[in-house]
Amino acid sequence: MTQKTSIPKGTRDFSPLEMAKRNYIFDTIKEVYALYGFQQIETPALETLQTLMGKYGDEGDKLLFKVLNSGDYMSKLTDEELQERNSLRLASRLCEKGLRYDLTVPFARYVVMHLDELQLPFKRYQIQPVWRADRPQKGRYREFYQCDADVVGSNSLLNEVELMQIVDTVFTRFKIRVLIKINNRKILSGIAEVIGEADKIVDITVAIDKLDKIGIDNVNAELRAVGISERAIEKLQPIILLEGTNREKLSTIAEVLASSETGLKGVEETRYIFNMLEKAGLNNEIQLDLTLARGLNYYTGAIFEVKALDTPMGSITGGGRYDDLTGIFGMPGLSGVGISFGADRIYDVLNTLDLYPKESVKGTKLLFINFGEKETEYCMPIVDAARKEGISTEIYPDKVKMKKQMSYANAKNIPFVVLAGDNEIAENKVTLKDMKTGEQQILTVQDMIRKILE
Repeated sequence: MTQKTSIPKGTRDFSPLEMAKRNYIFDTIKEVYALYGFQQIETPALETLQTLMGKYGDEGDKLLFKVLNSGDYMSKLTDEELQERNSLRLASRLCEKGLRYDLTVPFARYVVMHLDELQLPFKRYQIQPVWRADRPQKGRYREFYQCDADVVGSNSLLNEVELMQIVDTVFTRFKIRVLIKINNRKILSGIAEVIGEADKIVDITVAIDKLDKIGIDNVNAELRAVGISERAIEKLQPIILLEGTNREKLSTIAEVLASSETGLKGVEETRYIFNMLEKAGLNNEIQLDLTLARGLNYYTGAIFEVKALDTPMGSITGGGRYDDLTGIFGMPGLSGVGISFGADRIYDVLNTLDLYPKESVKGTKLLFINFGEKETEYCMPIVDAARKEGISTEIYPDKVKMKKQMSYANAKNIPFVVLAGDNEIAENKVTLKDMKTGEQQILTVQDMIRKILE
């Protein structure tokens, strides 16, 4: 019995049509990144586990795909280790490499390794797949692409402002209405201070980051579960449920954090970003969201998240400042800030809202019917002439029934077909058929090209 073929859960094949749509996304993002002076790099799919482990928190470490060492990797294990069946300990002995979890940590490693070659501030973008051993569900895959832009070597908040302009420009080009949410980890640290739980900042941010998904009651239950006092939880409620304009929220939270130097620094940074963006003038709404925490431990300043307004979907873009990231590779003090577009989720949003431009999914525009060797020899220079004019052109490779060749054109949505038999060859012309209207015209090669390019 033939075994049924399959692919791993959480991964996908992409058809030519799907690839055309995905390339539209990648090309649009690349164009905008380049518009703002960012340069492209790539890093390996495999990184050492020494590079990856400990950079994403305990939850992130659990989602790393580890790769078995090559060769006889079992030979170095003792019988006691095998009998113990401790999977974590075995993995540390059997695996030295893993698939990258994101593009930011590999980028930090790249900066440390290539610092002497870089002009600081270094503005890079990177569009590559990443892998996470997560539970697959709608909008969440085990293999997916990220489209990152980062600036390292500059503490200026103008970098945050520029990244938000990039976000706004990209989604304006996609015609996706979005809400850009901004917060600051210093504000969150200040909140933890003033409610008397400064040492529980990670637990607090992990819990309140889930507010949209699980609601306030469940957030409070999580806070209790990690040892946050009832008094602290009570103080937290009006803060995370704060409403009003961005200016009003900033004024209120500044009063609440009056005793926290760190918190006030976060308010000052956030106010500057909002003021500059107001002057820049954006097409999409920007909102201060004090519940936004971003789960990753390496963020230290401004944090961002973007959600589509016209379709239910999780975050489609996120990022923030990570002043201490390169410090974990032995290079403290090199500040960085970045964003990451979730290409797969953007793909789903564009599909749901049917926002792909027609030209983004164009394929072959012109097909030459194959009537035989003589006719093919006549058509070859014409095929070449069409391609030189930028017309995507095919000649059917086999001499088969015309019905089959026309079915091929219909299946691929090819709008024009050329027929060239004895009569056309004698007149040094071709018959051009419009597959949509069924209209046929006998034309010179120049007129045919003009007609298609209209």
